[in-house]
Amino acid sequence: MEITTETIQFSTKGYTDIIDVTTEVQAIVNKHGFTEGNATIFAIGSTGAITVVEYEPGLVKTDLPEFFEKIAPYRSHYAHHNTWGDDNGAAHVRASLVGSSFAVPFKDGQLLLGTWQQIIFVDFDTGPRNRKVVVQVVGVK
Repeated sequence: MEITTETIQFSTKGYTDIIDVTTEVQAIVNKHGFTEGNATIFAIGSTGAITVVEYEPGLVKTDLPEFFEKIAPYRSHYAHHNTWGDDNGAAHVRASLVGSSFAVPFKDGQLLLGTWQQIIFVDFDTGPRNRKVVVQVVGVK
């Protein structure tokens, strides 16, 4: 069993900006010659999240942002704002609901995702950010 850890970096727009990182995760598995194991994808920061979805325009541009606006609206007041004097309480609530990591098994060097599943990072913060996602691969070569 071997382990490797790499970081993916990118810029986001905030406000439920959704970035597909599937290709980058698969490339890390391939780069290190792993054949079977697990890739854990972890969002650094408390206003970003990781999950899997069908990465299609209706869902990522409309459905998910509208859903999160219903359950944790950006324009609402959050006690978090009083603590830090900022405006991103909704981002913290949203990120905690989705979660900061996701594990994907792989076999024969291929991520075991369904036909329509992609790994996404969601930036819930209230402005552009430079983001980092850690990918840790554990497996055999």
